[in-house]
Amino acid sequence: MALTPRLDLRQTQALVMTPQLQQAIKLLQLSNIELTQYVEQELQRNPLLERDDGDALGAESVTPEETGGAGTTGLETVDRAISDDSGGAGEAALDVDYDNLFDGEGPGGDEPVAAAGLGDAQSWSGRGGSFDDGEASLENTLTGVPTLREHLASQLSIDVTDPVDRIIGAHLIEMLDEAGYFIGDMYAVAMALNCNVQRVEDTLDRMQHFDPPGIFARSLSECLALQLRERNRLDPAMQTLLDNLDLVARHDLAALMRICGVDAEDIADILAEIRALNPKPALVFDHTVAQPVTPDVIMRPQSGGAWLVELNSETLPRVLVNNHYYARISRSARKKEDKQYIAECLQSANWLVKSLHQRATTILKVATEIIRQQDAFFVNGVQSLRPLVLRDIAQAIEMHESTVSRVTSNKFIATPRGIFELKYFFTQALGSVDGTDSHSAESVRHRIRALIDDESAKTVLSDDRIVAILQDEGVDIARRTVAKYRESMGISSSVQRRREKSVGL
Repeated sequence: MALTPRLDLRQTQALVMTPQLQQAIKLLQLSNIELTQYVEQELQRNPLLERDDGDALGAESVTPEETGGAGTTGLETVDRAISDDSGGAGEAALDVDYDNLFDGEGPGGDEPVAAAGLGDAQSWSGRGGSFDDGEASLENTLTGVPTLREHLASQLSIDVTDPVDRIIGAHLIEMLDEAGYFIGDMYAVAMALNCNVQRVEDTLDRMQHFDPPGIFARSLSECLALQLRERNRLDPAMQTLLDNLDLVARHDLAALMRICGVDAEDIADILAEIRALNPKPALVFDHTVAQPVTPDVIMRPQSGGAWLVELNSETLPRVLVNNHYYARISRSARKKEDKQYIAECLQSANWLVKSLHQRATTILKVATEIIRQQDAFFVNGVQSLRPLVLRDIAQAIEMHESTVSRVTSNKFIATPRGIFELKYFFTQALGSVDGTDSHSAESVRHRIRALIDDESAKTVLSDDRIVAILQDEGVDIARRTVAKYRESMGISSSVQRRREKSVGL
């Protein structure tokens, strides 16, 4: 058989991740803060995109069946009692492929612009940040809070007069960790500053009297001893206990009473005084403001036992495609490169608008289905939380499990029982004794904690006893599972709990 070149034609099918699909998937798994940052970058990059500062229908509830395309404004809501379907009939799912090309020539210059984001943009002017308001803003009138190093440096300049000791003290301040412990080496400091080691130790000992008490300690026992010395409570029994903190960690109270030479009442008083101390003195200067969790979905009770589910429009960015500007610059473009750039900007802007709208409706659809299936939790509490996996939600809303996973990542919902991450409602299932309904792992953890909280010193429950109680309640659970759940909640064993409760800890 002769080897000759030939040309074959084959037809195959393959899954293709188009750039538009990649963008939709990326936007779906972003949190609201990350989404805002991404949209800001697109606004700077794409000249056809604009921020929507117009009035939205904030007070009016619009069901998904009433929402149209990307031009929908207002807050999108769903009433579960009215309809379980939270998506429009013509919406395309995120787990299907899209055409890589933009259909049509694009809208004309006289057509209205398209909006997306389903949220309201906040106007910056008139909020105290304008340059022409003639008054100082509130932020410029606030007093500054000194840091830990500033606080220590001011004490160093007052209490230490020798210039050499001041240099040593400034060097020691820079060797504190976040908790206020000295983590440096005396010999390394002496060699770096070319001074005597004893002088470094004397300076450190002097600075250990600074405020806050316990600062510049080299260990936990020394930190507690410095604070007790400040209170004039560092007696021999207390010092002996600080030298045996490992016994305190093991709750071996019998050994502590024997070593310290005190009875059970005295050891309880000593331990209570130890607990009143601050093991991390530098944290009192930790002025980092904790950022509150901003929910993506808001749920409110309605009359008749229904729930009203709506997106938090205040956190969603709103963008517009400026079709008037596109029509003007497209007519003036003469070069091929300019026309191609304008077409790419228009296509990218339209896909961003569509992706933002699709992201909002998908989040609302998933959240609505989660609320429908976990309705007993919102009515009765965590003990009624039912087992739920991603597959259950995916089958109910006819989407892929990966889409549901992206939607529930870093997304929070505000409920009458608090703010929860959407992932919280997905728990493993534990079988029942009679083989009927299964139990949620989270509800079983809650039941274990409730049993341990109700026990007394004479009725401390072992893991085997907890297993027996849960099995009587219909939960088929093993002893090792109870031990795993107990340890994950930071609850000590029955032996340690009995020691703690015996002395009233």
